[in-house]
Order: sequence, then structure tokens, then C-alpha cells
Amino acid sequence: MAGVTVRLPDGSTKEFEPGTSALQFAQSIGPRLAKAAVAATFDGEPVDLSRTLPDGAEVTVVTATTPLGREILRHSTAHVLAQAVLRLWPGAHFAIGPVIEDGFYYDFELPGGVHFTDDDLDRIATEMRAIMAEDQPFVRHEHSIAEGLELFGDQPFKREIIEAVGAGQDEVDVAAEGAGEHGVSTYWNSPAFTDLCRGPHVPSTGALGHFALMRVAGAYWRGDEKRQQLQRVYGTAWETDEAVAEHLHRLAEAEKRDHRKLGVELDLFSFPHELGGGLAVWHPKGGIVRKLMEDYSRERHAAGGYEFVVTPHLANANLFETSGHLGFYKDGMYPPMEMDNGTYYPKPMNCPIHCLIYASRQRSYRELPLRLFELGTVYRYERAGTLHGLMRIRGFTQDDSHIYCTEDQLQEEIGSLLDFVMSVLTAFGFTEFTANLSTKDPDKYVGSDEIWDKATDALRLALDHSGLPYETKEGDAAFYGPKIDIDVRDAIGRTWQLSTIQCDFNHPERFGLEYVGADNARHRPIMLHRALFGSIERFFAILVEHYAGALPAWLSPEQVRVLGVRNDHQGYAEEVAAGLRGRGVRVSVDPADEPLNARIRRAKLEKLPYILVVGDDDVAAGTVGVNRRGGERPERGVPLVDFTAALQREIDERIVPEPVADA
Repeated sequence: MAGVTVRLPDGSTKEFEPGTSALQFAQSIGPRLAKAAVAATFDGEPVDLSRTLPDGAEVTVVTATTPLGREILRHSTAHVLAQAVLRLWPGAHFAIGPVIEDGFYYDFELPGGVHFTDDDLDRIATEMRAIMAEDQPFVRHEHSIAEGLELFGDQPFKREIIEAVGAGQDEVDVAAEGAGEHGVSTYWNSPAFTDLCRGPHVPSTGALGHFALMRVAGAYWRGDEKRQQLQRVYGTAWETDEAVAEHLHRLAEAEKRDHRKLGVELDLFSFPHELGGGLAVWHPKGGIVRKLMEDYSRERHAAGGYEFVVTPHLANANLFETSGHLGFYKDGMYPPMEMDNGTYYPKPMNCPIHCLIYASRQRSYRELPLRLFELGTVYRYERAGTLHGLMRIRGFTQDDSHIYCTEDQLQEEIGSLLDFVMSVLTAFGFTEFTANLSTKDPDKYVGSDEIWDKATDALRLALDHSGLPYETKEGDAAFYGPKIDIDVRDAIGRTWQLSTIQCDFNHPERFGLEYVGADNARHRPIMLHRALFGSIERFFAILVEHYAGALPAWLSPEQVRVLGVRNDHQGYAEEVAAGLRGRGVRVSVDPADEPLNARIRRAKLEKLPYILVVGDDDVAAGTVGVNRRGGERPERGVPLVDFTAALQREIDERIVPEPVADA
């Protein structure tokens, strides 16, 4: 019998006996790799280690320390969670248990209307460890639709998923739960427990064990508020106990940095219930930070050759018919308003109205590239369950740019945009960046193959020139053009997707945009969408969490507070403050009607960059005592003129401190 030849990731080939498993393949490379393996891939498709090698495939071994390996660990641990709950609560119904970022969850309906408590998490975790100690193998099975329905006869949520598969419905949770072309797949890890799943899984429950259960929450079945409310158990799983501990530490740090908590403590913004969900008001302290962010954005855009435009907050429905938003995005828009002269919608995007500005008169190639910029407020109806402070909100302001250019200008314009984005984000203290390049879906796109190739090459070349590490997401672009997404890493290692540069061949076509070229003929421009902050609100929230509320001096709502040691130092404290205020510094004086230590502590809790303490010696010598945020000890007797000059430089040059990892 002929052997099976497979390709290794380095391009070499290796021959094996027919029937050789992926685990045996790993063992042939080395015992350490085999021990670390949790799964394999055949031509990029994840598979169980028990699967036999297919002839001609490229085979890789997936270890627990890789992103895919961690995903498989978490998925397998979610199965054990479900098994433990069904052991402890006989008659319970289990729904879905997907992997999420850094963890997993599983949804349940307990018998008799029983509800989980936080104390139950310890019981469940203990049962999970018992299941892991039993070292039960994960074994894959394939079933017809009828067999699947019979197998899960007492599990209504699983039956609903299988029925959706049988009806040919394309749903996310169906795909995640073992949908096949002609049936469903399951994994058995004991005779008493079977779960609907597409896999792959670790070889056995004994390969698991480094996990923590986090919390219990409510969740509607399929996210539909009209369906059953289930109970969701969240957990995390990693390759070692040390990795679990590091993750829990990051979560504790994230909780301390939560912008919603700090927004209240630092009096930055609020969400009055009288206003409605997902709608924020900015308090004076938050308002000044927002103004500084917007002023800096305007300053940089003016220097970058952008032209400022302003558009209304709502528009006629015909505009969104033309742009395609009513066809593709209606569920995310606020309901229409019927007026005597038509139907109107609060705008979900600025781009259609920018197209109207471009189309307001005939354009010449000499005007291109035309760079339009607006701090434009948009409105999107996010579901109540998805709202999250300023991160996910219903009314927000985008620093929105749309650039109209010729094909010949495309390469240079994208390179310039990428440089512009990076320099602005760096000014706010971000130094670690990664990017994703999304390319054409061959089954769903508008525009010619030639222009798609040219645009994608221009984006790729700009990324290569920038030196940014990036991944290519093949077929992940929207139908109207390829794009670059830029992620930043914050002080505690989280990544946030911020800026987008996107080519658009759809809007110019839909709006009939043209320019007169040097040949005196009419041509279609290419439209580039560029959101830098993404939204002012979300970027502000990320900044607050990145700096744990201790914003750089140039962004701080209050930069200096002056404290006299006693009441008789009040006059000099006011003089110091007046001098700083005259130079544009945001400064206040806290009178000596409380003990000095109490006033210093209050100022530190407000995360002020500088606290100046003045006493007898300072009054006599024209000096100040400087308590610098994050400093080891106060500096005494600093000449006021020296402090003022140093502070002025720090603000004018927008110097950003190194954010601390521990808040």
C-alpha cells in the first residue's frame, strides 16, 4: 500500500504509513512537541489529534501556547463545565458554550426555576476537576439530522439548533455547534455526556485543568429579549496555572481602570437615566479633555491639508436608500421620523452627506485629492445588552475623513494616511501597534478586479513601508473595498482596534461622483474612509483606561493645585495660581481649612499631575514645594520660575508619561 506524504510548515515533505494519526505525526517530530500538542491543522483546518493524515496535505501541530491552542483548551473546558452542571443539576437544559476572548461561557436553564449563585461556582469547579481527573477521552461522532434530534430529545435548545441545520439556516451559533452539510457532529467524553459540537478538542479531559470560573450572568436565548432568559457561567482557561494567575491579575487591573468607574470618581461624564440608554453627558472636567482632544485633531487635520465641513444630524430616507444603508444597515439605525415632506432618519454615518458635498459642483482632477474632515455626531441603535459606557454607545462623534482621489494618487494617499494616523496616536502615548489587511471576498464585491488589486497592493505596500507588523485577512473585506485596521496595545497588554483606512468603490458609483481629468473626460474617483480615533467617546474611554485616569498634563482637566500650609499662606498661593493661570495653566487653590495631609490626599485621588505646597520659606524665597504625580518624594524649594518653565514645556510639547501597568 502506498504511503501518505504530507508537507511540513517549512515546506519539506515527509512520508508516513496509511492510517497514521496527527498525534503520531507529532511524536515523529519529537516527544516534547507531542506532549505539548492539543490539536493539528490539515491545510489550515483545525482537527483532532486522532484524525489520520490525508495525502498531500500541509500538516501543523497546534500547541497549547498558541492562540488556536488556547481556543481549543477553552472550548474543551466549556464542555466539561456543561457536563459538571448536568451532573449537579439533573434535568438541566444546556444551550451553547462558545469560546470568547480570553475565555468561554455556557448558557443553562436549570430545573424548577433554580438560579445559580456565586457560591455555586466553587461546587461546579470542584466537579469539573473531578471530571478532568477521570481523563475521559473526547470522541467525535457524526449523525444525521434525525439521529441528532433523537439523541438530544430532552434538550430543547440543542434540538432547535439541529432543526435550524436541517432547515438550512445559516446562523452563527449553529455553525459553532457542529453544523455539517448533511448532518451534525457531536463529542462524547463519557457515556453519560454528549455535546453538539464541530470540534476539535483536546484528546481527553485529563489534558485540561488550568482554569477559573469567573461569574454568573443572565442571557437571553439567541440574544432575543423575547425568548427564554438563561443563566450564563463565564470562565477562563489557559495552558498553565501561572497564565491563569496573570490573566486574573490583568482583569483586576482592568476593573480598577474601568472608565465607567473612573468617570464617576473623577467627575468626567455620566449617563442620566432620564436621557435614555447609551446617551452620555460630559461634565466640565470631561468636557475640557474632550475639547483638548478635538482641538488637537483639528490642528493636525488643518496642517495635513484637510478641509473642514459640517453636516446635519438627520437626513431624508432617500439619501440612505442611495448609499445602501437602508438595505444593509437598517436594523442599526434609529426608527424613521415621518415629516410633512418625507421620511427622515438620524444619520448613522457621515459618508453619504460628504458625497453630497463632493457632488455639489463639477470637480477637476486639479482639486484631487480632496480631503474632507468633520467631527460629526452619528446615531446608531445598539441593543441595550450591548451598551458599555463610552465604548459602546448610541450617540457618538467620529473624527471622520473622506478623501476623494484618482487611481494614480491612491498609493501616495494611503501611505500619507497611515503616517498621519500613526503620528496622532503616538502623540496620545500609544507606542505598540499592529494592523490587519482585509482583502476581497471573491463571491461578494463591487468594482473591477483590476482596481481591487491596485487598492489592495497600495494598502499592503503602505503597511510594508511603515514597518508595522500585520496579518492579512483573506476575503474579510466589505463588498465595497479593502481596508487596514490598526490596533493599539494599552498599558496592561490589551489590544484595541482604533483606526481604519478603507477604500470604497461603492459610494462613488452609487452617487455618480465624477471628476474631469487632464484628458477632458469624466472619471470616477476612489473614496477613502478614514476614522482615526474611531469615535471621540470610545477613544476617550480607552485613554482613561490606558492611563488609569492619570491623564498626561496637557490633557488633564486640572493640571496644578496649590496648597498653603496655613491660612496665612493663602495670599501667596493665590499669587502662584494667578501667575500660572496667566500662562494658560488649569490651576486651583485649595484653602487651608482642612489639614494639609487631607488636602494632599484628596488631590492625589483626583490624579492631578502637580500639587504645589507653599509655606513660610516659599513665601520668602518665591519658591514652591512640588509633589509630582508618580514621584518618589516631594521637591522642596523649587524656584517658581523654573517650575513654570518646565510645566509650560511639558504642556506645549504634549509630553506623555509612561503609563504604569499597576494602577
